[in-house]
Amino acid sequence: MRSVLSIDGGGIRGIIPALVLNYLEEQSKKPISELFDLCVGTSSGGIIALGLAQADESGKPKYTAHDLSDFFEKSGAKIFQRTVWRNIRSAGGVLDERYSARPLEAALRKYYSDTPLGNTLGSTMVTSYDIEERRTLFLKSWHPDHETVLCRDAARATSAAPTYFEPAYIDVQGNQRALIDGGVFVNSPVVSSYAEALKLFPGEPLTVVSLGTGELIRRIPYESAKDWGQAGWVMPLIDCMLDGASKVANHQMRMFLGDRYFRLQVTLDEANDDMDDASESNMQNLKRIAARMIEENRSTLDKILSVVT
Repeated sequence: MRSVLSIDGGGIRGIIPALVLNYLEEQSKKPISELFDLCVGTSSGGIIALGLAQADESGKPKYTAHDLSDFFEKSGAKIFQRTVWRNIRSAGGVLDERYSARPLEAALRKYYSDTPLGNTLGSTMVTSYDIEERRTLFLKSWHPDHETVLCRDAARATSAAPTYFEPAYIDVQGNQRALIDGGVFVNSPVVSSYAEALKLFPGEPLTVVSLGTGELIRRIPYESAKDWGQAGWVMPLIDCMLDGASKVANHQMRMFLGDRYFRLQVTLDEANDDMDDASESNMQNLKRIAARMIEENRSTLDKILSVVT
């Protein structure tokens, strides 16, 4: 039985799946790279997948899932720091990206250094979209054309969310590619991860685990939306696209795999669902939601552990 891990995007809410993975590591006494044969992530999920695939000098995992939860908690406020001048210049993200990419790039450089995708543990894939060539790009650790791509560049590309950060301009086999967050077409990469696993492990039975970053519950009132133009619809439309795509992917996977598919998701009823709210109070709320998600899904997590260990 081959096991596949898929992690949704969600900005700062990536701390939720990171803490769920921490639970799996603590209970199994094994790193995620040993529990899953393929790890796939979009945006913050891609940052987690790449982080858990980093190896130290002895070839063992460099980071635990807890270390990745610390990434969001300790680096989030710097990454999503909006200055007054930038807010004025960007008109709140309408005329320019909301945030400078420099703090994000500094955090990624600290965690990933100069490690190329080809030197990571196991099989890892992150999603992105090439805005110049107008096509999807799945950066794969095992792909000959992607082996030399730096992990920090892959993480920067998959997390380059439109309106939040400028596109990533990275080297892929000697060519400069202008890439944005894969969440624009597949915020939940679970179907793509399943398709990739079918190619990597032909004829072998598969178990797929998909981790969400919190389900949106904030209503969009008709009376407000009916008068919106392009500017008014930008952020709500992105939220609708990400949320809707994740729900469709979940439905499809249940049809494909039945009880060999596990989806863990939680409602964001105790925290701000904004992807960039890295305030101390919201981080604590997200951690409480993660703890609730673990408690409410303990039997499912036990089933997952029985399959992957």
